[in-house]
Amino acid sequence: MPKAYLVAHIRVHDREAFEEFRKLSGTAIADHGGRVLVRNPEADHREGGLRGTVMVIEFDDMEAARRFYESDAYSAARRVRERAAETDLLLVEGVA
Repeated sequence: MPKAYLVAHIRVHDREAFEEFRKLSGTAIADHGGRVLVRNPEADHREGGLRGTVMVIEFDDMEAARRFYESDAYSAARRVRERAAETDLLLVEGVA
């Protein structure tokens, strides 16, 4: 079964609130077996319009990624993030 990945571009406009999101989401990620592979606010941007901090989080499979995203813990964190930043976020399955 292939791994699954959460891929996000996050444009923060309220740093203080975003720090609260990081704490809340970090717990939710760990609780769902997620592993942060990339967290970089200074990506070497080459093409396209997406900007911001790049996040890549690995999960054991797509079902685990969905359980994380739909969990009560992450939903609470997401509400904080939505006040603090604009985000483009995808869940994608890796290559088997």
